Amino acid sequence: MWVLIGIPIVVLGFALRFNPLLVVTIAGISTGLAGGMQTVEIVSAFGKAFTDNRYMGLIWLTLPVIAILERSGLREQAQHLISKIHAATTGRVLMLYFFIRQMTAALGLTSLGGHAQMVRPLIAPMAEAAAVTKYGDLPIDVRHKIRANAAAVDNVAVFFGEDIFIAVQSILLIKGFLDQNGVFVEPLHLSVWAIPTAIAALIIHFIRLWLLDRSLAKRFDAHVVKVAK
Repeated sequence: MWVLIGIPIVVLGFALRFNPLLVVTIAGISTGLAGGMQTVEIVSAFGKAFTDNRYMGLIWLTLPVIAILERSGLREQAQHLISKIHAATTGRVLMLYFFIRQMTAALGLTSLGGHAQMVRPLIAPMAEAAAVTKYGDLPIDVRHKIRANAAAVDNVAVFFGEDIFIAVQSILLIKGFLDQNGVFVEPLHLSVWAIPTAIAALIIHFIRLWLLDRSLAKRFDAHVVKVAK
C-alpha cells in the first residue's frame, strides 16, 4: 500500500497551494522509492515520461496565435456577427456548438475545439453577445455563468462524443481494463454502445441550455418590470 503514498501527497500539496510541479515531482519520487526503485531508475522514469509525451507541449504554440488574433479583434468580430442574428440566444449558440463539437469528436477530430482554441476567443463571446443583444448590458455574475456554461459544453460534448470513434485512447483504455478482468469485448462494440450515452448527454445538456435561456429571460424580464414600476 505504500506505493499509493503519492496520492495523499498530491492531495495535501494542492490543498495547501504548494507549487504544483514540486508537489507532483515529490509524489513521483516518493512513489518510486516506496516501490523499491533506485534513484537512477526514478530519474529514468521521469525522462521516459517526458520524451513519450513531449508532443503535449505543442498546445502552448496555440496560445500566442490566439493572443495575436484577439489583439486583432477576433472577440469583437465574433460578438458583432452574433449580434446581427436576432433569433440567436445564449442557449441556442451553445446548443449549436455542442452538436458540432460532439459530431466532430465522434469522427476523431477532437482537436477542432477546445477551451483555448474555441471557447475563450469565440464561443463564450458569441454566447455573451447573444444575451447582450437581447437584454442589454450584463452583470458580471451573469457573464461568468455564461462563460462557465460555454466551457461545460465543450467538456461534455467531447467527453461523450469521442468514445464513438473506435481508435480513441479512451476505447483502448476501457478494453484493456475489461481484458484484465476477464471480460473480452471488441472495440467496435464499445464504440457502438457509446452512441446511446452520447445521445443522452446531448438531450440532457440541451435541456440544461434551454433552462439557462429561461433563467436569463426570467431574471431580466423581472428586472425590467421592477424598473418600470
